[in-house]
Amino acid sequence: MIGALTSILRPSSIASSSRNSLPFLPKPNPTINQQVRFRGQLAPKRTKYKKAAKGAPGTQIPIGGSLKGTSLHHGTYGLRACSSVRISANQLSSCQMAVRRKIKPVKGAQMYLRVFPDIPVCVKGNEQRMGKGKGSFEYWSCRVKPGKVIMEVGGGGIREEIAKAALKLAQARLPLQTEFITIDSSPRLGKLSSQVLQSPSYALPIPNPIVELDAKNEGRAKDVVLQREEEQIEELSRKLEGALLHDITNSSHKGVEV
Repeated sequence: MIGALTSILRPSSIASSSRNSLPFLPKPNPTINQQVRFRGQLAPKRTKYKKAAKGAPGTQIPIGGSLKGTSLHHGTYGLRACSSVRISANQLSSCQMAVRRKIKPVKGAQMYLRVFPDIPVCVKGNEQRMGKGKGSFEYWSCRVKPGKVIMEVGGGGIREEIAKAALKLAQARLPLQTEFITIDSSPRLGKLSSQVLQSPSYALPIPNPIVELDAKNEGRAKDVVLQREEEQIEELSRKLEGALLHDITNSSHKGVEV
């Protein structure tokens, strides 16, 4: 009797009986470190590689003569970079919130962001030995070259004073020197900004999309284009009148000489 009880209470018999009776439980999956992206967060939806070369700030200087991205396209006022720097997603989000809060009382006014943080910045701890791979992901950032328009404000007939006050809040939150520009400002090539760099009238970009501009007159872009065309027609008419007067005076002088 005692031997039967001891055989039942043995650990091996208990473990074998529990192993046979308990159902099979799958092993828990190890925790996977995944980046969570919220709806209002400035971050790319997907990337091909987890890590990439971020580039040294101050080396992205345009030397090919391209003027792309140096003038306004969506709004009537904007901020343009004067130096090369790397801007983080948190800094852009802070600027976006501050500008939108400032222009909220103006009905129809909108804020347009011309840069997007899509470069992953990886950081290693202090006093680390060289080697052993790249550091872990820290934040998203974007490269900004001199002359690049960072953000624009337009729509709703917003006045220049309100737009300048709103963009001044963004200037204080950016780690670089910027300048306030309008729809009539000339393009910028590095540190050069002159009307000589202005594209001819036939090469000026048409506001996009033109259907929405016709429906809502977004950003007063339609009015600006029409005003620009009227000025060109007036200038052409003045030149024609001057040419006609010059021909008349020449013909009169020839008649007097005869």
